[in-house]
Amino acid sequence: MGPRENAPGSVLACGEVRTCLLPTRQALDIRAAAQLLGLRADERVLLSERPNLYARSPDTLTGVDCHLPSANGARIRAVGTVVARAALTEGRVLQASAHFRVPAAGPDQRRPWGHYLVRPGMVEPLGRLPRDAVAQGVLGGGRHGDLDAGLIADGLLTRLLRHPLLDHRPPLRSRPTRLRWAALSAPPGEGPTIERFTLAEDELRTVLLRVPEGTPGADLAGLCDDLALHDWLLTTLVRMLDGIRLGAGPEHGSAAVEALRPAVNHLLHLWMPRARVPQELAALWDPLEERPGFTRQWQTLVQRIRDQLTLHAIPSAHREVEPAS
Repeated sequence: MGPRENAPGSVLACGEVRTCLLPTRQALDIRAAAQLLGLRADERVLLSERPNLYARSPDTLTGVDCHLPSANGARIRAVGTVVARAALTEGRVLQASAHFRVPAAGPDQRRPWGHYLVRPGMVEPLGRLPRDAVAQGVLGGGRHGDLDAGLIADGLLTRLLRHPLLDHRPPLRSRPTRLRWAALSAPPGEGPTIERFTLAEDELRTVLLRVPEGTPGADLAGLCDDLALHDWLLTTLVRMLDGIRLGAGPEHGSAAVEALRPAVNHLLHLWMPRARVPQELAALWDPLEERPGFTRQWQTLVQRIRDQLTLHAIPSAHREVEPAS
């Protein structure tokens, strides 16, 4: 892994996460996961088996020299590097993410590349940063040619999906999601909060955070990876249930069971919010548990699936034991 970020003076952090089902019939074991995510020969893949199977690639850097997105139309040129990485949960759900930090002000002129390379994940503006306008610009998507962490994450995801380990025969149908985030400094003495969580489009979510000054960008990226993973799980389960005629007659029972079985085999055991979120940021999950109630909705969906499987299994069992006339 790259060096831990301390980012004194950093007032804005931004990023985007792409989440999808790994397109392969069987989940990858821990060795295959390490092979898939081995993006750099000089650094190992981070592997963990507790509390679930998890693999994370080394960080990669992309040099940028472009304008920052801005909601008020300001043209702020910035230079630096964006950190990208990928993660695989239980050999089944793949995520690619990219993030960067922006200080309150930078030099008036561009510095040599060596200056930026020793500051991974830092993008310096030329002059002062209108932080609120840039945060809103990032969440809004920016204009063509503006710095776009989503494009960098998407490039990494495309690279991984071409890996020869993948047979492109996923066990269920799903769609990828995008989570775009920005984090501004919280007032002194206040803890981290989620100021806004929005379902912007079918596949896009936006999150605006307030966090204590100096919160490491890598920790924020880990939190947002966790949010994106569980939002994808919830979204995928909702869509799966929407596409099935629940409660239909016996003629549809076997079709419902076949449609729901992949969820039981591949998704239901993945729900584990905050499993890898730093303790200092774990409380940010609390508002999402209260409203809209992520885990409450998940548990309701899981119970519906189990009820349907039981409902359609009971008539079959009765037919098997019915005495011959």
